[in-house]
Amino acid sequence: MKASQSFLATLKEAPSDAEVASHKLMVRAGLIRKLSAGIYNYLPLGLRSIRKVENIIREEMNRAGAIELLMPMIQPAELWQETGRWEKMGPELLRIKDRHDRDFLIQPTSEEVITDLARNEIKSYKQLPVNFYQIQTKFRDERRPRFGIMRGREFSMKDAYSFDRDTEGLKKSYQIMFDAYTRIFQRMGLKFRAVTADNGAIGGSGSQEFHVIADTGEDAIVYCPNSDYAANLEAAESLALYAVRAAATQEQKKVATPDKTNCADVAKFLNLPLDKTVKSLLFAADQDNGPAKLFMVLIRGDHELNEVKASKIPGMAESRFATEEEIQQACHAPAGYLGPVGVAANVTVVADRTVANMSDFICGANEAGYHLTGVNWGRDLPEPLVVDVRNAMVGDPSPDGKGVVDICRGIEVGHVFQLGTRYSEAMGCTYLDQQGKAQPMVMGCYGIGVTRLLGAAIEQGHDERGIIWPISMAPFEVVICPMNYDRSEAVKAAADQLHDELIAVGIDVILDDRGERPGAMFADWELIGAPFRVVIGDRGLADAQVEFKGRVDAESQNIPLTQIKQKVIESVQAAKQLVV
Repeated sequence: MKASQSFLATLKEAPSDAEVASHKLMVRAGLIRKLSAGIYNYLPLGLRSIRKVENIIREEMNRAGAIELLMPMIQPAELWQETGRWEKMGPELLRIKDRHDRDFLIQPTSEEVITDLARNEIKSYKQLPVNFYQIQTKFRDERRPRFGIMRGREFSMKDAYSFDRDTEGLKKSYQIMFDAYTRIFQRMGLKFRAVTADNGAIGGSGSQEFHVIADTGEDAIVYCPNSDYAANLEAAESLALYAVRAAATQEQKKVATPDKTNCADVAKFLNLPLDKTVKSLLFAADQDNGPAKLFMVLIRGDHELNEVKASKIPGMAESRFATEEEIQQACHAPAGYLGPVGVAANVTVVADRTVANMSDFICGANEAGYHLTGVNWGRDLPEPLVVDVRNAMVGDPSPDGKGVVDICRGIEVGHVFQLGTRYSEAMGCTYLDQQGKAQPMVMGCYGIGVTRLLGAAIEQGHDERGIIWPISMAPFEVVICPMNYDRSEAVKAAADQLHDELIAVGIDVILDDRGERPGAMFADWELIGAPFRVVIGDRGLADAQVEFKGRVDAESQNIPLTQIKQKVIESVQAAKQLVV
């Protein structure tokens, strides 16, 4: 292709609302243009990268035995009402009405539609297993769209859904998809990790996320450098930091701590380590009848509560922080002085694993201006319900026993779920088994953020000059930059010949025939991120040579004109081998 046949729209400055590198560079490189908050036009160069991502996904999904179809963007509310998600989903679900005042939605995902399709089309165990997938536009009405396409409202996603006879079949389908995802991200040339994840709103019995490693990632990934253990912070297991509970050595005492309402201030005031303090958090779970059920959750003073883990404590799924009135009734003290000693009998005390093994600890005295020191389980208060409820920290023991964990940042680009029968049971999606008995189909769900992958790749690969694409995702593999293309017949002839020869052998090449000055031309293609550049000029041609440079190379090379075709082919092939 020649540049005159494409559409290049580079900019020197990024928009003022661009916060992250991918947003700035995608706008400056002419890949996207904002239409509305979280909604973008994809310009020709951006669309070329999207199509390359889609092609890799299709090849690997087809290789894994999945079957492509296409489901509507607009879905009837009735299907979502069957599963309860019409009422449960918040304002991210964009609800609309047609001219007959019937309720519809713009799909954020397609579990209901694919389950409806399966219950109508699949009747017998002989038709299972089957895995359907689509690449389709989705819409989630984010409250605060930001980071360009990284957290937009409209986006493209590949979603797949497997249907099996039983749980064992689901596990096989799940592993096939997990392996396919691994190949997909490897072929894209991305540094990524698969991590254990929370199931979230989709539900199911287990899931894993695929994260592109990047310092700007929104998600924290807990991993062990010495093993394969990796988990999203929300799902990472936190072991007790004390193997056993030490015997009590202190008497319980009430000490004055005026105006000291957080653990750090209390520890400093008492000249004691912060890790001897315990933080008490009171939650309330509203009941259909009567007062709310109260839970006091305890974590060590230097730890943070993991709200996802806390929500899985029996009875706390829909809990909230207790009101001031509820705190007074349960503890007779203001927040900042709460503690488990002498708390009201209707409060369930939940201790993190580490807190459960602490002795001689410090906590609130349930009296304004006072804390207790030397508190011990069993002697001063009953044994608690012990649950893992804290966030993992750097240096914690790895749950697999193979060292300690570290934490890095990641961008979620894929998620695989074992859904089980949540949707099939709710929607009556059954098949007849070998005995002629109706059984619910066992489902899996597998998603990849297609457009988000572009932003993630750029967050992982860029410098001060622009984008550094993996070659499999770049809009073009090679750019030919001729000097004075419109004024030198020799340059034009050499550039056109190389362009045609590379196209003939399957190289994705663009020839910049715009007649731009060398500096402006080079700056554009470094910004766009062409992996390889060939410069052809009269001076070099006088010696039968051209310049060749990789996007990340410090210096260019002079290559004989007769050898440049082979040099390009070998360089492109070598770059592709690195990402497979």
